[in-house]
Amino acid sequence: METNTARLTLLIDPDKKRLFEQICAAQDLTSSQVVRRLIREYIDQHADLIGQRALAGETDEN
Repeated sequence: METNTARLTLLIDPDKKRLFEQICAAQDLTSSQVVRRLIREYIDQHADLIGQRALAGETDEN
């Protein structure tokens, strides 16, 4: 689990936000957990574009 955190603010269509939160809840996940997982996966796929290694092995269940 990550110990330091930073806030990410984004704008999203209200209907998409509602659906996203409903899907997350149906999977017993918070929207933050899902967004963090998506960001980790994106970094893993694209970190080489800026000469960085991926965050291998990092997990965040919360």
